[in-house]
Amino acid sequence: MSRTKKRLTREAIAAVALAIADQEGFDAVSMRRVAHELGAGTMSLYYYVKTKDDLVRAMDDGLMRETLLPKLPKPWRRAILEIARRTHAVFVRHPWALVAMLSAPPGLNAMRHMEQCLEALAGTSMSPKQKIALLATVDDFVFGHALREAASDQAMDVEFAAAQIATGSFPRLAEVFSGGRIEASKNRFEQGLLALLAQHD
Repeated sequence: MSRTKKRLTREAIAAVALAIADQEGFDAVSMRRVAHELGAGTMSLYYYVKTKDDLVRAMDDGLMRETLLPKLPKPWRRAILEIARRTHAVFVRHPWALVAMLSAPPGLNAMRHMEQCLEALAGTSMSPKQKIALLATVDDFVFGHALREAASDQAMDVEFAAAQIATGSFPRLAEVFSGGRIEASKNRFEQGLLALLAQHD
């Protein structure tokens, strides 16, 4: 990253920290490094972010801002689907955040995200408990799928698996993967999410 002089704000500091993490990994983020990229003194950052933990909180708030829809569509299933798609895309863009941001306390944009999710369900007959349970399940699905995508470079070699199926040693897998071929569905995320939402009224 090139060093540039920028006006200091909490949002600008978080944006630079996120860019560093995207390019070099979360461990590369430090107050000193962020200050360097902003063309500022390290001490000047402490007016906006008090500690490294506060910097992480600001980064998480920046990530959660990206999950917010400008306008909720209708009906509710479409709204939840759009929120899930957007949230999934955020963590695919920032895969390091799936683990690094786990300890970050929820900020204002995390609250806005939850408020938007609950607004999407406001017209349903679900009880508050049912709404929370559904949103937690959708979150688990979104984050789990994003984790799988982030680890895709470590997944089983497709050619190896296909060759093993072709030996006849895995008849049940052969039934599922026609002709011994293994093809990852590009629509698996969408299909799984739609199937999950179809179970709720």
